[in-house]
Amino acid sequence: MRTVLVLMDTLKRNMISVYHPSTFVKTPNMTAFSKEATVFDQHWIGSAPCMPARRDILCGRLNFLERSWGPVEPFDITLPSILKEHDIFTHITTDHCHYFRTGGEGYIQQFRTWDYHRGQEGDPWVSCIDDPSNMPKDYYGRVRKQYQWNRTKWPKEEDYPSPRTFASACEWLENNQHHDDFFLMVEAFDPHEPFDVPQSYMDLYEDTHMDREYFEIPEYAKVNVPDEAKDYIQKRYAALLSMSDAWFGKLIQKLKDLNMFDDTLIIMTTDHGYFLGEHDYFGKNIMHLYNELAHLPLMVHFPKGKLAGEHVCKLTQNIDIMPTVLDYYGFDIPDTVKGSSWKKIVEEPDTYEKCYALYGYHGMALNITDGEYTLFKAPNAKNQPCYEYTCMPTTIRKYLGKGVEKDIQMGRYLKRTDYPVYKIPVISPSIIDNVKGGLSEVKDDKLFNIKTDYDQQLNLYQDGEEKTEKMKKMMIKALDDMDAPKEQLERVNLKSEG
Repeated sequence: MRTVLVLMDTLKRNMISVYHPSTFVKTPNMTAFSKEATVFDQHWIGSAPCMPARRDILCGRLNFLERSWGPVEPFDITLPSILKEHDIFTHITTDHCHYFRTGGEGYIQQFRTWDYHRGQEGDPWVSCIDDPSNMPKDYYGRVRKQYQWNRTKWPKEEDYPSPRTFASACEWLENNQHHDDFFLMVEAFDPHEPFDVPQSYMDLYEDTHMDREYFEIPEYAKVNVPDEAKDYIQKRYAALLSMSDAWFGKLIQKLKDLNMFDDTLIIMTTDHGYFLGEHDYFGKNIMHLYNELAHLPLMVHFPKGKLAGEHVCKLTQNIDIMPTVLDYYGFDIPDTVKGSSWKKIVEEPDTYEKCYALYGYHGMALNITDGEYTLFKAPNAKNQPCYEYTCMPTTIRKYLGKGVEKDIQMGRYLKRTDYPVYKIPVISPSIIDNVKGGLSEVKDDKLFNIKTDYDQQLNLYQDGEEKTEKMKKMMIKALDDMDAPKEQLERVNLKSEG
């Protein structure tokens, strides 16, 4: 049994022609793959953003209910660790720099071997005290000096980090083509910002004249640039997505050339979406998890081409990847796993039961969908009570609990483990603790009928009282199903009937 998991960061569903045929973005290789794979139409985010989403994938349960961005916990039962116990060789090749920063500990080490391709975003790679000479004088958004130094190291397309990641995967497959039991994770940071590509990909799209010379990284904020600049940044993303598609195509072709495609489980998805002007936002993190962030692409080539070319409308999330892979290898699924195996969809579709997808950022709004409606349940005015539960109090580029050290408790608060964990009070959610306005963008409860209002423009929360109550009850049940800390109910003004 062979598995290839392809995870691209920040892959926008609404800019892929498989899901949005009228898009201007060119992704021919994803389109070709969709005809030989199964397209999932109701695939939803779990924990956001990057590292919480990866813990979801590796552990088969939702990270965001207990803690924010952070490491693999010592009590976590992970997919690679189980595969290793059964002598399945595991390998990851990636250019995702967050694995090597504070708050990203323990993920890479789950695998038997790993490759890391340096230079993305703020990766502290090229070491030079002087400022880079390629810094723009005037620009929109943000510019990172470190990235400007890093980008001097890839004069050609194949030198860019994500192309190197895909090329590394192809080489690994070539070297291991005669083996039947392995799990290969191919994780490309693109099309995450900065939206940096060779000019040949920008040439695929009609360029626009800019009155400033540089725009690759938007601020996570309300749109604060002219329409011309917004159009330009959308095209920069489109160009990067086209490059990602091209290298994804090379990987699929390599599998075919090595006669490995037909009987390999191939999963292609992402961690989250991104705003490029929709709802008047750029970026992620600060706002409600509208469909542009939460509704994800997922395409799966099942062994022997089962369900090839078909669309599946059953609810799925990335917490399902772990049980699906284990199921195909014939291994027991741990009791800690909250996801559902997609093997049931292929072989016994009537036995696949998932009536909701629960998702969110830690300490912000709670969100749920049944595939027809989405409910965003906002925090109360003080966003309290709110805690992080962890053995390892690191988060993105910093440590948890600064300023509230005397209020930190320790105990056995998680029923799935005997490990004592820190219970750390949260004053401001970790992912936005440096953002002006704090929780102002998620202060309102919202309900949308995404069958009739996919763009989520008409808030039905007050008008649709019967449906609102039904969705709230579903959320209460989901929180219980997922072993959420009980204070989550109070934090978002919900009351259990139990």
